[in-house]
Amino acid sequence: MNSYAVALIAFVCIFGGALLGFVIQYFLPEHHLSANSKDTVKLGAGLIATMAALVLGLLVASAKGTFDTVNAGLMQSGAKIILLDRVLANYGPETDGARAALKSSVQNGLEKIWPEDEHKVNENGLKELENSRDIEKVTKVVYSLKPTTPEQSELQTHALQLCSDLLQARWLLIEEQQNVLPRPLLIVAVFWLSILNVSFGLFAPRNLTVLTVLFACSISVSGAIFLLVEMDTPLDGTIKVSSAPMHKALEDIGR
Repeated sequence: MNSYAVALIAFVCIFGGALLGFVIQYFLPEHHLSANSKDTVKLGAGLIATMAALVLGLLVASAKGTFDTVNAGLMQSGAKIILLDRVLANYGPETDGARAALKSSVQNGLEKIWPEDEHKVNENGLKELENSRDIEKVTKVVYSLKPTTPEQSELQTHALQLCSDLLQARWLLIEEQQNVLPRPLLIVAVFWLSILNVSFGLFAPRNLTVLTVLFACSISVSGAIFLLVEMDTPLDGTIKVSSAPMHKALEDIGR
């Protein structure tokens, strides 16, 4: 889902609900706008607001869980990359090629997912990660090593295990990204929020102050929905997980 499009649609629906409430208020007979009617509408609006809050809470939990999982996976991968470099360094100068390939893989990942140019937003970070074969190349180089001592043999085994862990972490990140926000929940939440704004506009005074407040509320809720969709795709779009673990790994490789 495109987060900007989703947020824009949400804003149009929610603010449009408030405007619809103003229109309905204009055509309603006076006795429909009595104090008893207002009390009943307020009770209904309170019920809808409670349900909308519950659904938004579920969406926040889902998006935050995805974001945290990917962030934790990147931190673990960064630590294992540093450990793999140390293991290869202890093996001997024969692993210089593997260490160079490892450093190149980290650099490529940073350039593809977190481009240095702030104006160049990569919308396909997940696709770039899925198509990358850098760690597999490092694994082949490590596998081709010919240990001459028991210590080197043990280090090679350890290095291959770390390569396997990095490959597994990569695919786990890719699979985690397949758990998108439940669209029915998002649609229902926007619908309920729109109905809620209709109830606001139904009894609100028709003046610029009220219109501005309802506009600001609609912008705020749409912004929250934008953040939800962005957090659900931590490797794509505008809001991404921090690249600090990978930058730290890149600094330590080759030392």
